Amino acid sequence: MKSISLYTDNGSWLVKLHPFTKLFYLLAVILIPLIAGHLYMFGLTILISTLSLLSAGMLKKALPLIAFSFTILLTIFIIQGIFYKGNVSVLLSLGPVSFYKEGLLYSSQIGLNVLNMLLSFAILVLSTSPSELVEELEKKGFSTKFGYILNSVFQIIPEMMGTMHTISDAQRSRGMETEGKLITRIKAFIPLISPVVMSALTSTRERAIALEVRGFGAKVRKTYLYSHPYTATDQIIKWISLLSIVIVIALRVMHIF
Repeated sequence: MKSISLYTDNGSWLVKLHPFTKLFYLLAVILIPLIAGHLYMFGLTILISTLSLLSAGMLKKALPLIAFSFTILLTIFIIQGIFYKGNVSVLLSLGPVSFYKEGLLYSSQIGLNVLNMLLSFAILVLSTSPSELVEELEKKGFSTKFGYILNSVFQIIPEMMGTMHTISDAQRSRGMETEGKLITRIKAFIPLISPVVMSALTSTRERAIALEVRGFGAKVRKTYLYSHPYTATDQIIKWISLLSIVIVIALRVMHIF
């Protein structure tokens, strides 16, 4: 059966961590640079996430997420470097166009923040089974409807990508040109929109029926076949993440940062 999740079960140490441990880490690496307010803190958390993905053998799978955002980040650098409202000091001039230090620093913070979030979310998404995460949340008292929504968020992008590839292969087998110049690709993309949307609606309806058949709306308490134990490594990473947030907040309050 074809997977419709980005989750990769390669047996690495990241996969073996409890889903809640990765949620604590995600919270820490996103909040700490924002609270500290320094670019080097973004660099530190990005380095930690990159080394974690590399050691778990998942960095290669995370690279497409970074490449996808590269165009957006480049646009931010260009626009803010030229038109940022606080621009004063010219850093670089290319003909009639001048890039300002203030705008580039501001766009650097935005870019590093986006990259930091992408890499930290990649750790969670690539190393955590959506069904396991949902089950653990439901055990803590979260609504089953909330769990279903969260599970759908993890699956919708891979599912739609798989549908697009299937439809593209079918169109190519019927002689449609899907590669080549930009105009050719646009012409091939437009006929994809309707089948992908209709397929998503059909899939949603079928999933809703399947869930009701399996007792999704039942009011009785659920039982679970598998329980993920909380190991010593999970405890260490959890408390390091929480203590790091507290320390950074304290340093910020004391104006050390």
